Amino acid sequence: MAKELSPQEAIERAQRALDDRLTSVRELAESRQKLADVREASAARIAEVEREEREKVAAAERDDARAYSATIDAGWTPAELRKIGFAEAGKKRAPRQRAARKSSSSEAAATPPADAADNGGESQSYGD
Repeated sequence: MAKELSPQEAIERAQRALDDRLTSVRELAESRQKLADVREASAARIAEVEREEREKVAAAERDDARAYSATIDAGWTPAELRKIGFAEAGKKRAPRQRAARKSSSSEAAATPPADAADNGGESQSYGD
């Protein structure tokens, strides 16, 4: 026959079970706090790195504008520089666009050329 638990033994067992449960909750709370702290620190560091990189880009853009201006002062024209392949300073290169699709022949036939629409007010006759 099983021995009956004394009230004291029952309380001790219950206390151990509660202690284990409380320990797990404490560990979870500490882990969550650490996670929040790491996220906050990471966000601050990311913002700092982004700011530093924006400053680097701005400095490089200023240097480029100075170099472009010096090239113009040396006698080059913006048109000549464009022909060589240099956009004006401070202007970002537009991404290459894909070639436009060719319109179907029915669309081209339905739309008269611009110069055909303006015939100086004279009507044109086709075989009249």
